[in-house]
Amino acid sequence: MGRNLKNVLVVAFGFLLLFTAYGGLQNIQSSLNYQDGLGVATLSVIYGSLILSSMFLPPILIKKFGCKWTITASMCCYVTFSLGNFDASWYTLIPTSIILGLGGAPLWSAKCTYLTISGNMYAQKTGKLGKDVVNQYFGIFFLIFQSSGVWGNLISSLVFQQESTTGEIQEDQLMHCGARDCFTASTPTNNTKRPANDLVYTLLGIYTGSGILAVLLVAVFLEQIPNDQLENTEEKKKAFFGSNFLATFRHLKDKRQCLLIPLTMYSGFEQGFLSGDYTKSYVTCALGIQYVGYVMICFSATNSICSLLFGKLSQYTGRIALFVLAAVIHLPCIISLLLWKPHPSQMVVFFIIPGLWGMADAVLQTQINGEDYLLQSFSSALEFKMTFTKEPDVLFWLLGPSMEFYL
Repeated sequence: MGRNLKNVLVVAFGFLLLFTAYGGLQNIQSSLNYQDGLGVATLSVIYGSLILSSMFLPPILIKKFGCKWTITASMCCYVTFSLGNFDASWYTLIPTSIILGLGGAPLWSAKCTYLTISGNMYAQKTGKLGKDVVNQYFGIFFLIFQSSGVWGNLISSLVFQQESTTGEIQEDQLMHCGARDCFTASTPTNNTKRPANDLVYTLLGIYTGSGILAVLLVAVFLEQIPNDQLENTEEKKKAFFGSNFLATFRHLKDKRQCLLIPLTMYSGFEQGFLSGDYTKSYVTCALGIQYVGYVMICFSATNSICSLLFGKLSQYTGRIALFVLAAVIHLPCIISLLLWKPHPSQMVVFFIIPGLWGMADAVLQTQINGEDYLLQSFSSALEFKMTFTKEPDVLFWLLGPSMEFYL
């Protein structure tokens, strides 16, 4: 498995470096670029352009340039977003957000294609089952990739912690935090205090450097997929694209598919709220932007652990029991967030809520995307989604921040 394993590790560590930068920057976007809702609008544009990209770009780019160079070029799109934040404005962030979104779908599709073909090629040589090797490759990939949520958030908190404090936050400022944070409020709060430029540039320099390292790692060390293997895959995709695009919409006639839509929408809303609103209106407002990373690490850790736990537990409890558990966790959290007046003296609460939020989100991610159920009823629609985009709940991640911005 020597060469194949090396390629899997190159892809995994490339994505780790890339999303250490992007994930950390995404979580502080609404707090860092608060002027006129620029940060929230930026996130909406990213996922809006990602939707368009997923419809047509991946098969074209993979066929033209191959998986390796599609991954490399797409990673460069992510780096441009980090560069755009050095001079954050509507004229720099919106264009770079569009570029990032357009590169997102080809990036994930090329990655999936590369790992799948590599796994099947190795399985043919060794006489093993292709699906077993492919699953092993994806397991190695996500084991490494998922830790990016920890490193990216940790870096942002460590950098912003270097800023000297100016004393305790005034009580009249805290009154405008939490659910009372108004987009048009004139009272100064932590939301209206941007960190020192040298710290912002230091963080952006680290993130940009991490992204560049990811590009170089893949460009130099990743081996290209043989043309004959890639052409066979692309022919299948070409025949598969048109029929399954229409099949995706035909599945809306199935009431079971329609009943899944509200769950998928809610999943996107709650993720968008935590990354876009909780970080800004609760954490940054009451504690400061330097705590955003620590809080999101808590979310990422509980989310990863519980995803593994609930994925196994569903075999014994069924999905309905887990969905009920998610509702029982989320509903009290939502009510608490509406009534809670965040205060620095309640430090533990700032971490408990995202921890619980991550537990409930793990239920939604593992059960909504549960392959054994979806494949029985919506196999072609699911395969279309898995082939052309790997970003979860793209449409509704777009709607969540957009609603907050426009309302």
